[in-house]
Amino acid sequence: MPERSNQTMDDNYPLDANQLAHYAQNQCIKLKNVLTEYEIQHYNKAISAKVDALNVEKRPLNERDTYGKAFIQITNLWQRDDAIKSLVFSKRLASIAAALMQVDSVRLYHDQALFKEAGGGYTPWHADQYYWPLASDKSITAWIPLQKTSLEMGALEFSAGSHELRDGRNLAISDDSEDAIQRALSSNRYRHIIEPFDVGEVSFHAGWTFHRASPNQTDQTRKVMCIIYLDGEMRLAKPINEHQQLDWDVWCPGVQVGEIIDSPLNPVLFKRP
Repeated sequence: MPERSNQTMDDNYPLDANQLAHYAQNQCIKLKNVLTEYEIQHYNKAISAKVDALNVEKRPLNERDTYGKAFIQITNLWQRDDAIKSLVFSKRLASIAAALMQVDSVRLYHDQALFKEAGGGYTPWHADQYYWPLASDKSITAWIPLQKTSLEMGALEFSAGSHELRDGRNLAISDDSEDAIQRALSSNRYRHIIEPFDVGEVSFHAGWTFHRASPNQTDQTRKVMCIIYLDGEMRLAKPINEHQQLDWDVWCPGVQVGEIIDSPLNPVLFKRP
């Protein structure tokens, strides 16, 4: 195991002008060495143990629908384990989110472990913000692989610049979204980014950026932790589908439409001095 570094999870990860410009144009970016190998192994152990303890999905893959085959999903692990909380609440990651979104502060929406089992199915094209009752587009997800992640394992793929596309925004994750969004992306000639992830590499993508992942063709589980950040001034929008209503009830307790999403589950994780 690699030696522990002198870094803390609140250390700064500086972004240069080219990286900021890349994200502004494409609304997605992959960043090398955001986490050390020691940190990845540490959080892999903590998150894997908690997912194993909390996972209630016992059906074989061939008895699940497309969504169920795509991944095991366990949410808000920060509430259940202090070691995991140190990752979710880290200023290193939250400050990257703030810089990329060009906002003064970010707050937590929620976290989720996404474990694609060996032999697990594909994750269809979709945009996350279909599920979120948010009043602006200032949302971003950190996608954190807990191991080196090859294309065969199901590395995340992006359609660069697709946040501009309106077609497909009304589609939940499904076989239909895969087909319809693929046609829309192809006809608009958005660039498809499909690359493996090194250990410690983390991607960030906006809520309206379309993305997908291929099936896991290996004999190992693809383990990923996601942290979803909002602009610190984000306000709750009136839900326009049942998924957004559920998100309001679960992730924004007590917040009313039009109010800043400032519930106990949505603390500010970073604020510029």
